Amino acid sequence: MHYTYHTKNVCSSQIDFDLNDGIVTNIKFVGGCPGNLRAIGKLLEGQKADEIIAKLKGNMCGYKKTSCADQLALALEEANHPRK
Repeated sequence: MHYTYHTKNVCSSQIDFDLNDGIVTNIKFVGGCPGNLRAIGKLLEGQKADEIIAKLKGNMCGYKKTSCADQLALALEEANHPRK
């Protein structure tokens, strides 16, 4: 299933990705640092959402209380474990 997540308090404005059976593919960040964010997408391609969440959640960017990587973890958490 395809997901779009609108980020908060980071340079990237949106993250798009596909999530099927807990596996993440086609990660694309809109805005932000293109080289770094494309690299993140390539490095995480085909991994389990829960493993990505464990690696990236809580990662901060400078003085901010979040980062593009942290926002990806939050997006995956929301998509993989929807609140009822």
